[in-house]
Amino acid sequence: MPPTPADPVIDVRELRKIYGRSTALDGLDLTLMPGEVHGFLGPNGAGKSTTLRILLGLAKPTSGRALVFGRDPWSAPASTRTSIAYVPGDVALWPNLTGGEIVDLLLALSGGSERGERDRLVSVFELDTRKKARTYSKGNRQKVALVAAFARRVPLYVLDEPTSGLDPVMEAVFRSEVSRVKSEGSAVLLSSHLLSEVEHLCDRVTIIRDGRVVESSALADIMSIAASLTAPGEVLPTLETLFLRHYTTGE
Repeated sequence: MPPTPADPVIDVRELRKIYGRSTALDGLDLTLMPGEVHGFLGPNGAGKSTTLRILLGLAKPTSGRALVFGRDPWSAPASTRTSIAYVPGDVALWPNLTGGEIVDLLLALSGGSERGERDRLVSVFELDTRKKARTYSKGNRQKVALVAAFARRVPLYVLDEPTSGLDPVMEAVFRSEVSRVKSEGSAVLLSSHLLSEVEHLCDRVTIIRDGRVVESSALADIMSIAASLTAPGEVLPTLETLFLRHYTTGE
């Protein structure tokens, strides 16, 4: 059942994941509300991919709570995944199928979509659906996943480096589709290394390092505080400069 406006889409508390002697997540908290675009940031190895795997029901937490639509995705993967559209950062496709066949297969496996919406997205993303997937560039492989994801109307979109390989024109199309699903009331969890993309799209930002949250606030609040600390005559900071200054250095 889709969440009501008062219920979190994602509710993570004190989440821990340990692999042998390595701690991937160390008490992570994360909340995502309906209609919110939430940036999920951190350097490589911070624990972003582990978090997403747990939210998708692909990994079991060591301890803590991770709820999606009020349910544990590890215990109830089918009931949670049907309400999630997921785009990975490195899309692998069936090499001997055409792009159109793969889009249709992915949609059929996830419950289908309106044909008109599927065709609209193929057009705006300029995807040649007649070519075999083995001929696709990385950007075209991403387009297949994006078309299949955005063609579905679901309450949650989990996007992990979704614009990897896309050119600036297609990045603009992507931003437009994120804005569309947000306007329809869906929530978006966006993990991206393109901080300008996050700054453009996101309402809130959570930044993690070493499996722990180092910042989680409304993006407008983060930028306002940073601006208030900027000396007269200095260039106002961007999210990218803040990230590099404060979070990758451990300051």
